[in-house]
Amino acid sequence: LHLSGDPCTTYKYCLRDADGSVTSEYGSDIELGLDTSARKPSIMIFVSDGHFRANPWRGAGVAIPVFSLRSRESVGVGEFADLKLLVDFAHSAGLRLVQLLPVNDTSVNDMWWDSYPYSSLSVFALHPLYLRLQALAPNLPPQIQAEIESARAALDGEAVDYEATMSAKLRIARAVFQWDGDRLLASQPFKDYFQENQDWLKPYAAFGFLKKLFGTADHTQWGTLANYSQDQVERIVAPGTDYHATIAFTYYVQYHLHVQLLDAAAYAHERHVVLKGDLPIGVDRCSVDTWRFRSLFHMDTSTGAPPDAFSSEGQNWGFPTYNWEEMGRDNYAWWRARLTQMAKYFSAYRIDHILGFFRIWELPDHAVCGILGHFRPSIPISAEEMEKEGVWDFNRLCDPYVRCHLLQEKFGQRWTEIASKFFEEYQHMCYRFKKEYDTEKKIVAAVQPREGSPEWLEEEAKETRKGLLSLFQSVVLIRTQDEPRKFYPRFDCEKTASFMELDEHTKAVVKRLYLDYYYSRQESLWRSNALKTLPVLMNASDMLACGEDLGLVPACVPPVLAELGLLGLRIQRMATKIGQDFGNPAEYDYMTVCAPSCHDTSTLRAWWEEEPERRHKFFRSVLGFSSPAPDRCTPDVARAIIQQHCDAPSVWAIFPLQDLMALREEYLTRPANDETINDPTNPRHYWRFRVHVRMEDLVADAALITTLQHMLLASGRTSPSDLPDRYRSSAVDFLAHSVGSLSLSHPPATLGAAPPPLLALSLGAIP
Repeated sequence: LHLSGDPCTTYKYCLRDADGSVTSEYGSDIELGLDTSARKPSIMIFVSDGHFRANPWRGAGVAIPVFSLRSRESVGVGEFADLKLLVDFAHSAGLRLVQLLPVNDTSVNDMWWDSYPYSSLSVFALHPLYLRLQALAPNLPPQIQAEIESARAALDGEAVDYEATMSAKLRIARAVFQWDGDRLLASQPFKDYFQENQDWLKPYAAFGFLKKLFGTADHTQWGTLANYSQDQVERIVAPGTDYHATIAFTYYVQYHLHVQLLDAAAYAHERHVVLKGDLPIGVDRCSVDTWRFRSLFHMDTSTGAPPDAFSSEGQNWGFPTYNWEEMGRDNYAWWRARLTQMAKYFSAYRIDHILGFFRIWELPDHAVCGILGHFRPSIPISAEEMEKEGVWDFNRLCDPYVRCHLLQEKFGQRWTEIASKFFEEYQHMCYRFKKEYDTEKKIVAAVQPREGSPEWLEEEAKETRKGLLSLFQSVVLIRTQDEPRKFYPRFDCEKTASFMELDEHTKAVVKRLYLDYYYSRQESLWRSNALKTLPVLMNASDMLACGEDLGLVPACVPPVLAELGLLGLRIQRMATKIGQDFGNPAEYDYMTVCAPSCHDTSTLRAWWEEEPERRHKFFRSVLGFSSPAPDRCTPDVARAIIQQHCDAPSVWAIFPLQDLMALREEYLTRPANDETINDPTNPRHYWRFRVHVRMEDLVADAALITTLQHMLLASGRTSPSDLPDRYRSSAVDFLAHSVGSLSLSHPPATLGAAPPPLLALSLGAIP
């Protein structure tokens, strides 16, 4: 080693494998102090530094919904067969994981609302959207081939047309079924599949038939069939009926989806690429599962989330909450069956909203927004607690706080009109909502402009609705449903007019109990709840479990995840440490998945443009530049951010495909906002993003693949042996040049499996 006159030098041990890859040890550099006063021509120093601090294994992956993929064969949407191309891209680049969104059937409404992948019609059935029509049968008739090609050309738009794509796929699939269905249904592979899956497949097919018969998926409207009966299901799906072809077609489609996804999973496995699925926190209220297992759900409630970084007003997802007590009676058989089904295709999975396994944000079924909820389970505030503090007027704290001056502030000159229609005056200048407007759903239903109304009238209705909801939500406490002398503090109640106009003593009491409810008294209960359920999920399969732990995270969550060996999620823009504006990837724990963005946030490019103040702060404080931040996320900026995540200690660094494509100027032609997958603040968001580049072209993009290889090789997240044969030689050369200043005094073969913890440095003359 050539040393300068500095009496202190630093070093690390490295191992070079036979393939040329070099691994440096984990941790900070080792410092070696030297006596430079002797000025000897050379010195021999023997240093024992203990065992080699081996770096823990780390990998990288790419995340993209199946529906967002585009290929030369896909019809209107990404398909399971396209996953092979995505795996090819990942394998070539050194990415060892492909992460997807949920792929279960969501066909509840038979319209574009069903594009929402987290609202499952069935937690077992796969979505017909992802069917590869060309693979349904060999030697398809020319007429059907022409129909497929016509649909492919017509639906190859910038974004997914959900309704048109579903219509075309089901129409063509029925044509193939009529031509070839009997042969397939008589085949042994189909019989084996049916035998293994009939427990959920029959109810799913029966549900689809009844949904069409009654014109709704709301099974509470099905008369005597609203109550699930296995005998009734057997009668509905029995062969020999006039409509059995409809039932058989459902089986046929599910079989092909199973075969196509299984084929993609096997393809990934052969290339040592992990296929990671997504386990949604809820199911649709009008689903096969709530029909079949009604006792497992609280059907008079909705699941959501309190205000957080995703939504300042909270979220109402509309799913019924789980009856965990009932689920526990059979050791959570429904959950175990879900995980068993997922494990047929996936090697890892993301637990959506893992915080819901500690406690779930529960809303009444008449809620529209997400603010007037409470955590289940939780220990409410009792009337006795408040009475001891001298607080007695619970009606004042629980009823919407509507006063004359507030109506005037919100509605201006229209306040008298609004007051006379929606409110009754029970005291001088004090108002309460009339019974016909005493829920959020009633308010929203009452304030809807007629179709074809002028824009100004629609805007007026929107402002009226917003103002009324704000007044309705102006409460401090929420009474529990069963015990009127127990209360939940309304989230962010300090921001309400009701709280602001309390006396100072009551404010202090409420604030103390609020903090106790949300941040103290529940911790033991929530920990206990998670330890009952999460181990069941983890033990149900061999899949790697990763938790999505974003949002309002209780103090008990990180210790439980660590105890169970569950990975957490770190998004750089959503700092987990108090006082930080951004997460520092270098400080992340090993048992985490790190990412610059995800499907619930804007992409790097979109975020860079939509938050200029944070962009400038990030550019200086995180990336370390002194110059002003560029107006757009250039490939150099994207590379700096992605490299930070590659270098992070996190076991996985997973990047949205859009963020990886930001490394290439050629792909930055579309508006950045068009790359956003979901807007969590919009409950009716249309999930329709499609990558504008075909997967075949990404697989052939040598420049992008080489860039990713170098970043992952340099950070130790891949090695030459992980890459396809055609890339290994160049990867070895890259590593050799990147560590050219380091030379080992012994060839790799002499190092052995366990090199002695001894370093001999032969130092030249020190000037």
